[in-house]
Amino acid sequence: MPGGGTTNINNLLVIGLLVVGVLIAAGYWFIENRKLADRQETVRVRTAEAQKLESVIKEVEAYQRQKDNLQKRIDLINQLKQNQKGPVRIMDRISQDLPDLVCLDRMGVANGRIQLAGRGLNPNAIANFVENIKNDPFFEEPSVGQVAQASVTPLVYSFDMDFGFSYQAKVPGAAPGTPGATSTTGTATTTSTAAGAGSATKAR
Repeated sequence: MPGGGTTNINNLLVIGLLVVGVLIAAGYWFIENRKLADRQETVRVRTAEAQKLESVIKEVEAYQRQKDNLQKRIDLINQLKQNQKGPVRIMDRISQDLPDLVCLDRMGVANGRIQLAGRGLNPNAIANFVENIKNDPFFEEPSVGQVAQASVTPLVYSFDMDFGFSYQAKVPGAAPGTPGATSTTGTATTTSTAAGAGSATKAR
């Protein structure tokens, strides 16, 4: 039949086109599937890297917190040491300035000033003490209260005074308010000596 050969050719062309279409679709699917797999692998790698970086960041933050806590403790220890040095230095300077025949009954430190109360066997000894405080580079001009006779036998005079202090020696001739001449505000402390204690000798 004359038309039978044409029909077979047309059928073969249709089948060929279908096969080509299936092959193209399979190739496209394979390529897209490969791209998807590559993208998923990239996401997995980057997620792992991000998790690793997050772990490193957390370790750094924990280290920084430990460092900050340690620094706070160091600063606190240094501050406590500095606070301890102040009263000890004041006591040492006053001990050096205290002459014979004079003893202290009470000493207080508050707001950068020292308040003293004591006794002396004669007014001259008390005057020497006042002069020593005046000439001490760590103390300011003392304000002396009343010097009065406390007892007749033995003859004892009582006195009180207060003055400012600085943890740095005064510059000779420096005006009040200049570095080295101003008093440093300190934490309030109080030291008392037993009434009737023996006189303290000046340390040389």
